[in-house]
Amino acid sequence: MTTTTRRTSGRGVTLGAAAREFLRHPSPWMILAYLAGALVARVAVGGGGPVDLWAPLVFVALFPFLEWVIHVFVLHWRPRTVGPVTLDTLLARDHRRHHAAPRDVDLVFIPTRALPWVIAGLGVAAPLGVGALVGAPLPAVLTFMLVEAAALLGYEWTHYLVHTDYKPRTRAYRAVWRSHRLHHFKNEHYWFSVTTAGTSDRVLRTYPDPAAVETSPTAKDLHGLDGLTESA
Repeated sequence: MTTTTRRTSGRGVTLGAAAREFLRHPSPWMILAYLAGALVARVAVGGGGPVDLWAPLVFVALFPFLEWVIHVFVLHWRPRTVGPVTLDTLLARDHRRHHAAPRDVDLVFIPTRALPWVIAGLGVAAPLGVGALVGAPLPAVLTFMLVEAAALLGYEWTHYLVHTDYKPRTRAYRAVWRSHRLHHFKNEHYWFSVTTAGTSDRVLRTYPDPAAVETSPTAKDLHGLDGLTESA
């Protein structure tokens, strides 16, 4: 499968130019639709109160670790063969392709073939299921979903921006930018955070001193596989 490589390359890339390119891709609009749906549902249900404040607080606390777990165990999944069957996933295959060509903008985004399932599963079914299990009121669950949609959009934007030629201009973004660049160009076994400057990595001990880490020969070829192939 061939992929058209589009880069926001060149000197002097502005934030506005990066944003215009970002909005030319379908996944941000799919996430915006999820965000709009969650907002409409939250307003329609109404009610709520102090308990609603727990939803964003819980999500903000969990998100860096959820991001780490998905990155390590889903995106970096190593294909396994069980008899005649090879266990692999679309997300893992596309992530290998992303590591092989980190400047290919089309490979930066969550695959549009998988995104509806991600939204339906993690964005809708999981909050509703967990909410019902713990007895959380519907307004709080919908607030949680709203914050989750905003975080997913923030993840997509941050990951995209790090892979453009937009240069960090603030200390906070420079830390995020540096961490993810180390993951791609230094060693793929560390620095799994994307939207924070290693929050989960520091807790889970995957944020070493870069000077003490060898440059990995497989940073662009995860597991020694050809990341650009469709088959595992």
